[in-house]
Amino acid sequence: QVQLVESGGGLVQPGGSLRLSCAASGSIFSMYAMGWYRQAPGKQRELVALINSGDTEYINSVKGRFTISRDNAKNTVFLQMNSLKPEDTAVYYCNRVATQFWTWGQGTQVTVSS
Repeated sequence: QVQLVESGGGLVQPGGSLRLSCAASGSIFSMYAMGWYRQAPGKQRELVALINSGDTEYINSVKGRFTISRDNAKNTVFLQMNSLKPEDTAVYYCNRVATQFWTWGQGTQVTVSS
């Protein structure tokens, strides 16, 4: 079973930036498309960005502001978040993009507030 550990969240002012990291255990990491998901209070978890080989996709609300990348040699996926908005406030998680998820990590809290 793959273990996922997210980090890099914090409190940032609107317009600020954060870089999230997700470290995955196990050698099968590189075989899968990976995604960053987020869950805001009272809302369902949503997929905000994914990376599959060299291809990336984003939900409309983060296009042009977020960039997903991965380093398969280090079993790590990143999310660079720029021009952050209060509506980006959520707990952010990574996981594979598949019909069945790996066990979710603890996530990393991102709070955008002045």
